Amino acid sequence: MTDDRGTAAMESLYPFLYAETSDLTAVLEEVRASTVAKISEIGELRQVIAQRDGARIARCAHEMADRFAAGGRLFAFGNGGSATDAAQLATLFLHPGDLSGGGAAPPLPAFGLANDTSVVTALCNDIGVDVVFARQLGAFGRPGDIAVGLSTSGNSANLLRAFDEASRRGMLTIGLAGYDGGKMAELSSIDYLFVAPSSSIHRIQEAQTTIYQVLWELTAAEVSHVSGYTG
Repeated sequence: MTDDRGTAAMESLYPFLYAETSDLTAVLEEVRASTVAKISEIGELRQVIAQRDGARIARCAHEMADRFAAGGRLFAFGNGGSATDAAQLATLFLHPGDLSGGGAAPPLPAFGLANDTSVVTALCNDIGVDVVFARQLGAFGRPGDIAVGLSTSGNSANLLRAFDEASRRGMLTIGLAGYDGGKMAELSSIDYLFVAPSSSIHRIQEAQTTIYQVLWELTAAEVSHVSGYTG
């Protein structure tokens, strides 16, 4: 039986797939219009974040650079698609490319806490999903490290517990959320929270990708200028 609500949701995202026409030109025009609209939405959202949080992103990157220069490590975490983004974030710091201003970025120690399926599934099965990140931070985190958690809703219970654990351990805590920040916006254990104010999961995650790309580039550029840094 067809789920009418699901069909309606898909049609709102990809109207050209549901167009009752065999006119290729009309279908391509709908594809073009849909693509342009999405590009406009993410561009506007990025502008909002840049204007509101640009200075805070720069300050956050400065603190991250100080931590890395002092021997700190980064731990990134999230659920579902945000786990994939967390893995990409960690890889970006660990295996970087060239900086936009020229020169190679230094590799920085970074880990994705959702990457080890044995650890993740053991914790979920033996204790519960709520501790899957907090337990790992409890085992590996130390003062001077960095914890970065990503969520579209800002309400993931395992992220909230992870931030509390990281804060207790003296880690720099950074959160990326969507909508209005959710419960992450209520935490005192997050040092820097960057919110993509949108109700579209697609736009939120695209904006979050931009935020952590900028954080990486600013951090790497500053660390690369620290005299004697060897990683």
